[in-house]
Amino acid sequence: MGLSIHGTKSLMYARTQGVCFSRTAMIGRQELHLSADALRKNLLDFGYFAAATEDNDLMGKAGGFAEPLLKELGATEICSFDASEYEGASNVHDLNSPIHESFKNAFTAVIDGGTLEHIFNFPVAIKNCMELVKVGGHFIGITPTNNWAGHGFYQFSPELFFRIFSKPNGFRIVRMIMFENQPEAEWFEVADPDVIRERVSFINTKPTNLLVLAEKIESLQVFSVPPQQSCFVALWNPGNRKTEAGATPALINDRPVGERLFSRVAHKLYGFAPARVKSLYRRVRDQPFSNPKFFKRMQIP
Repeated sequence: MGLSIHGTKSLMYARTQGVCFSRTAMIGRQELHLSADALRKNLLDFGYFAAATEDNDLMGKAGGFAEPLLKELGATEICSFDASEYEGASNVHDLNSPIHESFKNAFTAVIDGGTLEHIFNFPVAIKNCMELVKVGGHFIGITPTNNWAGHGFYQFSPELFFRIFSKPNGFRIVRMIMFENQPEAEWFEVADPDVIRERVSFINTKPTNLLVLAEKIESLQVFSVPPQQSCFVALWNPGNRKTEAGATPALINDRPVGERLFSRVAHKLYGFAPARVKSLYRRVRDQPFSNPKFFKRMQIP
């Protein structure tokens, strides 16, 4: 488990969005997986000038673990949870099983920097994370979404987290951001399929992560009703299709008539197009973040 260039940037960005790190829980004790120079650059970009000096060695203060960085972000108490003590976690607990009552509603920030995909019983593990957060606190997840097959048990769709961190479970999504796992990769905010009435999908060739930033707004029983994918909920309940945001949820075959007609005509024309035109069209179509309905480019910081 570790925080890369984008992982450390994610924590600094989260603080700009109102996250309080005063009492922080790490899901797996997180290491800093970047160079000292890269960490200093992130700190400077977000205005942590004192922390970015060369004599302030955040990388070496705790053997390469993340606690010194979290203290710079305002943490005064830091706990970590892991199934083994091999990395020195403060609490040895297998998150396949429910956490102890004493930890519930106790933390202002809960950070998963790449642990949940390795836990078989994901519904229990994510429920544990949600129950650790106190009302007004936040969950921060940096997790694989595409081209990570073999890294862990799972890689996750954005819709999964939109449905999990929702009002029925006492949460709201603050930001859902996608970025490729490259040092200079751009960040893109991801649309909620339940709002835009369409499945949010993309194809790319590079390992890609999600940043999930969610706020706990109420202490409720998590998963009292299991989450369902929004497009199917709409199909099952065609007479009652309003979301909590007021929009009609995603439907597989419920696009506007004009949009459907344009799609059919374009498909017919594509069949008669020369090979060069088809090749150019495919290159444009397959740009992973090219759909402005799905992805909005962000400037960070």
